[in-house]
Amino acid sequence: MDRRSFIKKVTVGTAAAAATTTISAPYVWPKGKTYLWRMVTTWPPGLPVLQTGAERFAKRVEELSEGRLKIQVYAGGELVPPLGTFDAVSQGTVQCGSSAAYYWAGKMPASQWFAAVPFGLNAQGLNAWFYAGGGLKLWEEVYAPFNVIPRPAGNTGVQMGGWFNKEIKSINDFKGLKMRIPGLGGKVIAKAGATVVLLAGGEIYTSLERGVIDATEWVGPMHDLRMGFYQAAKYYYYPGWHEPGTAIEAIFNKKAYESLPKDLQNILDAVAAEINIWSLSEFEAKNGQALEELVKKHKVKLVRFPDDVLKALRKFAEEVVEEEAAKDPTAKKVNEAFKAFKAKVGAWGQISERAYYQYIA
Repeated sequence: MDRRSFIKKVTVGTAAAAATTTISAPYVWPKGKTYLWRMVTTWPPGLPVLQTGAERFAKRVEELSEGRLKIQVYAGGELVPPLGTFDAVSQGTVQCGSSAAYYWAGKMPASQWFAAVPFGLNAQGLNAWFYAGGGLKLWEEVYAPFNVIPRPAGNTGVQMGGWFNKEIKSINDFKGLKMRIPGLGGKVIAKAGATVVLLAGGEIYTSLERGVIDATEWVGPMHDLRMGFYQAAKYYYYPGWHEPGTAIEAIFNKKAYESLPKDLQNILDAVAAEINIWSLSEFEAKNGQALEELVKKHKVKLVRFPDDVLKALRKFAEEVVEEEAAKDPTAKKVNEAFKAFKAKVGAWGQISERAYYQYIA
């Protein structure tokens, strides 16, 4: 090879190597504006999956944005009251929050359909509705007048039916019963003759122990074990007909969200979806272990609601849902969309999930 050809080949090879190096080099964000946000939640400090999920959300946003968006998280009561989360985000006092939509029923009845509907969709069904059935678009429409943007950011899965200090053998056993149960589920048992008592999480155990209430629902075995309800109630009922898959929300102040560069908006959306999957996985992975401990170690009496009780509760639930939907046109619109989607996925579920679980039970 002559000298001229050698130099030419070396030059071409060097250029190609340089090009390859440039293409494979990691992208470096140009120095620019950083954002410092605050998030408030409805959850008690340290509450597994719910409060820790909010903290995980903030951490992941900071990681994926490479520090361009940092979020300081405050548990319920640390900055605003637990049930002041929505107002704080709506008014722009803080930029974001973590809660559950049924807490805002007093402001907008339609919000309840985006958290839990008695005998409604489970976690899988709700996610299908949100992401592929138009549910999230409706949710955004409901929150828009309040300058709030919602995103699914968690799910408890099917909850337990609750802790009771008396057996429920018939629907008449609800008459005179004092029970802590929020949302549409509370309205259902009120129709059955019970008295609904609304209590913050930190007040439930003492009220149950002292007889202020006769029964309570909370979430599921993992959280119920932590709360120590087995020391204050005799019977642990299932299934959680009132909350078959409660969605948790991340909510953003509209002005704050839209002031972010598009890539940071996308990061918020992506992390909300990530936490949605993570939280349900946590509940599914740990509820079984906690239930085993409750039954084997603490000798909890695990009881299924009788079929005739569930049948009566379902009838009351259908009445309650229609009554709530009639309160305003938006709630009616959401309810109709929810029912139509439930019917659509229900037909498939009969020959897929239900058939499979019946076989392996």
